[in-house]
Amino acid sequence: MPVRRAQSGTVPELWLAAVDAGRTTPAYLAERGGGWTPVGWAEAGERVEQLANGLLALGVSKGDGFAILATTSYEWLQFDYALALAGGVTVPIYPTSAPDDCAYALEHGEAIGVLAEDEAQAEKVASVRDRLPRLAHVLTFADLDDLAARGTAYAADHPNALPDRVAEVGPEDLYTFIYTSGTTGPPKACMITHRNAYETATAFADTDALVGPDDVVLLWLPLAHNFGRFLCLSGVYRSFTVAFLADPHRLTEALPAIRPTLLPSVPRIFEKVYESTRAAFDQQTGPRRKLVDWALRVGRRTSKTRQAGRDLPPGLALQHRIADRLVYRKVKDRLGGRLRVAISGAAPISVEVLEFFHALDLLILEGYGLSECTSGASVNLPTAYRFGTVGRPLPKVEATIADDGELLLRGPTVFAGYYKNAQATRDVLDEDGWLHTGDVAEIDEDGYIKITDRKKDILVTAGGKKIAPQNLENLLKGSKYVSQALIVGDRRPYIAALVALDEEAIGPWATERGLPRDPGELSESAEVHDLLQGVVDDVNRGRSGFEQIKRFAILPRDFSADEGEVTPTMKLRRRIAEEHFSPQIDALYAEPREG
Repeated sequence: MPVRRAQSGTVPELWLAAVDAGRTTPAYLAERGGGWTPVGWAEAGERVEQLANGLLALGVSKGDGFAILATTSYEWLQFDYALALAGGVTVPIYPTSAPDDCAYALEHGEAIGVLAEDEAQAEKVASVRDRLPRLAHVLTFADLDDLAARGTAYAADHPNALPDRVAEVGPEDLYTFIYTSGTTGPPKACMITHRNAYETATAFADTDALVGPDDVVLLWLPLAHNFGRFLCLSGVYRSFTVAFLADPHRLTEALPAIRPTLLPSVPRIFEKVYESTRAAFDQQTGPRRKLVDWALRVGRRTSKTRQAGRDLPPGLALQHRIADRLVYRKVKDRLGGRLRVAISGAAPISVEVLEFFHALDLLILEGYGLSECTSGASVNLPTAYRFGTVGRPLPKVEATIADDGELLLRGPTVFAGYYKNAQATRDVLDEDGWLHTGDVAEIDEDGYIKITDRKKDILVTAGGKKIAPQNLENLLKGSKYVSQALIVGDRRPYIAALVALDEEAIGPWATERGLPRDPGELSESAEVHDLLQGVVDDVNRGRSGFEQIKRFAILPRDFSADEGEVTPTMKLRRRIAEEHFSPQIDALYAEPREG
């Protein structure tokens, strides 16, 4: 571009500053031909500029919505930044969305176009095209080279068009919509401004404690979700390298190939590694088992010392180095061998999992945020963490607790409201600028935030007792045999649970006992019921009677994103899950049959 005149506090300013900085480390590792290819900042900058000019050639005006329907990839992100330079508003759609869901986002976001990953995704749009009169452009990744070439020709004929458009984009203009998960109804579109995005990306401007320019981040999280999206934008500012993985099922293949230093993820990924590692340890016998037990004892002592902020005594430090060489390193190698820190978000993770990994010299930091505050609100840091909390508020973010226990947030990352939904906006944004999160929390004397439950998810039994279901669900999931759990009991006489089996763990257990491995058949097995009864008894131990799980049902299958029962980031959609398994729930509250 002839002149670079981006306004301060905008995504174009972040992007153009990064491209002009002369950085030599790769900006991205793009998945190509079965491997990962480095992409430099200059190459990325040229491509984004070509695509931005191509969008102008298509007639994209400032403020136009343009959707992206694709898996996590370099192409997704470069198109997003091209839209930002062109003044467009990105309308992200999950690649797992059904055609009707795609139509909802495209219509609601007033999109004039959509970039679909391939013909299969484009076909979803084609099947609902008659409901989308505004939609003028349907592109696929295969069309991007042509769009870039068109942009190059357009720039030659209109050299000032893109610089002029970039200069028009202001900090209060919309950058993107982020659609809520829709756990309680139709998705709402959070309006995220350029200032919101800029403040999120630059939140840790003065420290490399969380992530620095030498880090390599492996990203499999969907870019339609805010966590991964704005971590990438932080990479533009901080200059770290982002490696993209389209299919999370290939994570075990990608980890040793990319060898990330930082891994953002949702709890379920860490829980699965925890369960498989614990199972492998349990299978050890003789001297090998004694070594594992010794290494875990050393790790726990080391973890407690580090959590207290103290240096390791020389003797413990020596034992830790030996344990690392003989035990910990084998676990760390499964995660690429050089993981410095992992970040868990989007849903709660149990303290047991965090402490287990910390005992193996792997630090997982839990953070907290929501779409309405542009992803992050608080996070633990490698230099300041407290397990069981979601850390302290980010710089410039204020946090307080309302009289009813709800967490309130205020700061420059708080969104501009819900698109086309003024009432919903008033419900969560008060006149003083406080965002009402819907989460019940506590803030300790050192400023660490502990989320205790969702305000609207709290169950009230028929006896008037209030129950936090997520606490019980996390404890149930602490068993390696439990994949997911759903606590029910609102306006019912007692608390009950729906439990889904973890196929990887229950399969070998069933084989040893001559039982079928199919979860549907196992859900009817008396032996499996006895096994899970032990898990429930452990959860109930020491709890008040009204907090105890009185009955449970084993589901014939796991909760599924395809069925709409969990979000793409594995959050339970409680209402939908309860509807789909209403017969099992009703049976839990039926009177016992005579005889």
